[in-house]
Amino acid sequence: MNTVWIVLPVLIALMFQLGIELDRQAFAGVARRPAAVVAGLLGQLALLPLIAFGVGLAFRLPPVYFLGLLLVACCPGGSSSNVFSMLAKGDVALSVTLTALSSLITLFTIPLVMGFAARFVAVHAGAAIELPVGKLLVQNIVLLFLPMLCGALFRHWRPRAARRVHELLGRVAFPALMLLAAVFFVQYASTILENLGVLGLAAGALILLAMAGGSLLARLFRLRRAVRRTIVIEVGMQNAAQAIAVATSPLIFDSGEMAVPAIVYALVMNVVLLSYLKLLPKCTDETASEGA
Repeated sequence: MNTVWIVLPVLIALMFQLGIELDRQAFAGVARRPAAVVAGLLGQLALLPLIAFGVGLAFRLPPVYFLGLLLVACCPGGSSSNVFSMLAKGDVALSVTLTALSSLITLFTIPLVMGFAARFVAVHAGAAIELPVGKLLVQNIVLLFLPMLCGALFRHWRPRAARRVHELLGRVAFPALMLLAAVFFVQYASTILENLGVLGLAAGALILLAMAGGSLLARLFRLRRAVRRTIVIEVGMQNAAQAIAVATSPLIFDSGEMAVPAIVYALVMNVVLLSYLKLLPKCTDETASEGA
């Protein structure tokens, strides 16, 4: 069974849910807090792919896993980051703004970054992996932009029904992702277990370095505590479902192996971010105001 037929409905539902969250306030946040938005987007769109590139080289990942890890880093923040931001007492409005903007911008940056990565792998590792840029762009528009647009229009035309649907999707989103991870794990169990050590360390390094980089960016921009926490989460938490969809899509890479780093990343990401949330309340008010 091709797991792409499981991940596609999950991804479309998540993007539809994100679209329901979008309103004028989400994008008005760009004008209200430009420094925070710039810091968050720099972390997600520039710093994170660079970190993934360095981690992939440092761990000497095989070409297919190197591209898989970089693919995760190129994806936008997941809609679950909004929930994590709320639990961390961060700036939820900023989280929604960053998730929305990164989801739109990465429609175009994913083909660019992955195209460069594919050429790098071909030159330095001798592994020719084709990237049909046009098909990737079309798939991103169909799977990401259109569900977001439909969600936003649904909210505009049927606000009460949209709230109910949003609550329902919010309850089923995480179990659906865990089901996806379980199905994928069963299908590729031997490959995942064989590479779990190196990929787990690589994914952990990527997440921790991304969170540290997000915290550093927020400090450089002199942002307040709640905003810093949100940027740490947004930079450290990417849309693994989208990475799996791109990797396993018959139109793009058609590679289950390339999706393995995304599954490992999703598991490690939840452990790291739940630990991050657990550690936050232990900070005193004075300490927390200085920490991420």
